[in-house]
Amino acid sequence: MNQGRPQPDLIIFDCDGVLVDSELLSCRCLSEALAGFGLALSEQQALELFLGRSTKAIEQHYRGLGQSLPDSFLPGLKSRVLETFAASLQPIPGVGAVISGLTVPVCVASSSDIDRVSLSLDVTGLRAHFGDRIYTAQMVERGKPAPDLFLYAAEKMGTQPGRSLVIEDSVSGVQAGKAAGMTVWGFVGGSHYRARDGRAILSAAGADRVFAHMSDFWEA
Repeated sequence: MNQGRPQPDLIIFDCDGVLVDSELLSCRCLSEALAGFGLALSEQQALELFLGRSTKAIEQHYRGLGQSLPDSFLPGLKSRVLETFAASLQPIPGVGAVISGLTVPVCVASSSDIDRVSLSLDVTGLRAHFGDRIYTAQMVERGKPAPDLFLYAAEKMGTQPGRSLVIEDSVSGVQAGKAAGMTVWGFVGGSHYRARDGRAILSAAGADRVFAHMSDFWEA
């Protein structure tokens, strides 16, 4: 641990792209699901529009374009994502070792629904690190980039926002953490950042620090 950094009282992990390498998988599923209804969206466009956002944001986006999605869309997308995750999802390299070495409380705060987060943690063997300390956008009125979810997680964990550290991979997540008054570290080690300048993207969003390898978690 870097002794130069003050240790927080709580570390809040986003799930997708921070704990599990899921973003490209989920964007592929979204692109395929939309194609089934005659809507073209590339995986890159899906990343740019919806990274770190809830499925509610997808509906709102297309409603704003005058294209209401059918009632069967979200259930179908969820089934496609869960099936894909069960077959192919992997943890972010080194994240289990990092969490095992932490001496402060940890929790998850994700834009994904509870079923998806639970499956992600179960499939990748990370569930034991968090137990029932999982908070999702379903539990609050407004999802990221609003601060609601992070504030809710801190409240449930009995920690002041200013003593909480958020680990995020998306612009909306970084913005949400900063709006909540928390320290935010951007993580760009997921496969969805291989062709993008994640450091510039998350730094511009307001991240206090950006790192690319879990082995560098506490490094300057």
